[in-house]
Amino acid sequence: MKKMYPLLFLAMLVVFGCSEEKIKQDQFDQTEELEPLTTLEINGIINELLEKKGEFNWSDVDNFVLWSALMHGDNILSIGFYNEPFTTEKSNEQIAVKKDLIGLVVDMESDYSEEIKTEEKLLVYDGRELNHMDMVVYSLETLETLRNSPNIRYLEPSGYTYFAHEDVLKSASGCNTTPSYVYPADYTTIAPGSLQSWTYSHHNIPQAWNYSTGTGITVGLIDTGISSEQSLLGNNFNQGYSTGRFVQKYGTYVNSIWPWSTTTDGPDDQCGHGTLMAATIASPRNSQNLPVGVAYNCNLVAYRGTSDVVLDGYHEKRGVSQALIELANRSDVKIISMSIGHIFSAGNISDAIKYAYSKGKMIIAAGGTSTWFTNWAGVIFPASMDETIAVTGITDGAGYTECRVCHKGSKIDFTVVMQRASDSDRTSACLGYFENTSTYVGGSSVATATTAGIAALIWSQNPTWNRQQVYDKMKQSATFYPNRNSSFGWGSINALAAVQ
Repeated sequence: MKKMYPLLFLAMLVVFGCSEEKIKQDQFDQTEELEPLTTLEINGIINELLEKKGEFNWSDVDNFVLWSALMHGDNILSIGFYNEPFTTEKSNEQIAVKKDLIGLVVDMESDYSEEIKTEEKLLVYDGRELNHMDMVVYSLETLETLRNSPNIRYLEPSGYTYFAHEDVLKSASGCNTTPSYVYPADYTTIAPGSLQSWTYSHHNIPQAWNYSTGTGITVGLIDTGISSEQSLLGNNFNQGYSTGRFVQKYGTYVNSIWPWSTTTDGPDDQCGHGTLMAATIASPRNSQNLPVGVAYNCNLVAYRGTSDVVLDGYHEKRGVSQALIELANRSDVKIISMSIGHIFSAGNISDAIKYAYSKGKMIIAAGGTSTWFTNWAGVIFPASMDETIAVTGITDGAGYTECRVCHKGSKIDFTVVMQRASDSDRTSACLGYFENTSTYVGGSSVATATTAGIAALIWSQNPTWNRQQVYDKMKQSATFYPNRNSSFGWGSINALAAVQ
């Protein structure tokens, strides 16, 4: 991800950290009207577990904490059921399990309130490919009963927004549409008049272009969409040395406070982040004196699945999950790039990633970008999953140093040089949000998009290969191979060696 925002985690841990005695509250009398924990108290518990375990899952908290989060999240409970995240064919047993769970919620919620509650009112979303659904739940007793069911894989308050508390402006996360002056020292002009980012030479990408430019490979991008005001990622996608390819844009994000809303706000980027990721991957090798992408002849299918880089809202999680499913179902898509995430997991996105992985997709995800307040959180979700390839950014200084706001850890697979050691504001040169503009883009976001572009170069050179063969070539050409580094994985990929 490109950039988060200041989060005073350490102060929160001191003020709101709760002991096990405080958070264990299952003994409450269900006949009493309970007062849920505040969002600050809930976040204190989450932070405590993050610091202690290095990760957080809603299964780590007791029923009362989960119910409290549910009360602060529009009462939308995300339910992962059956013993698998997805099944190719729905069995009678699986259908019966889902029907029974829906019936249980309807019956118990009707008992909880005099208001007539029906499946139509309580079932918000019913996944087709995934064994996942979203239901409205008010009662702690309903939640406890579901948690005790052997047919439940996970229960999550998907409407709960971790960052929705004082002085935290999540809406600005990673978003920037303002162009920047790019210093001449940070690019090289190449034929037919393109700007090549200084970062590319650290991975021998220009030399790799003698063998492969990404032709025939389709990369899927899940982010904030693509700007309608940048023609090189639209009508002029085939310009200069980029020919015979396509760009497609879709939207799965619903910009609404209502969980029941299903109308998306379209494919157009309103944040800026997705545009810069698309440009890094596939901007044409143009004649307009603007930056070129890593795989400038690949196809691109871009989804606006989220409003910003932090997946902290119901519609963001659902939008990203749906985008993953749709890309997974396309036989032409080989690679999925995700420079987005959260410091803890979301079940519906996790299920969708496993579904896409089962379809042979290579899923490349950002290891995490934030201020120094949150770097201790380690590699974020979904880069933390075994089914994804986790990437982080490093500087061009001697040795290996993560970028100013980049995360590192044992789950990182690859690194990308994307920041000057002498000036942290001088990162990768990139095509801008508006027509005829350039800018800088940094963090593990651009590292992820760069890696997706390199993967496209390798796959284009070896079109009959599968995901594992491409991944093996990536790691065999990287800095540390055959020994994996504990913080930086296999290191930086040598694109030239990888395509030869």
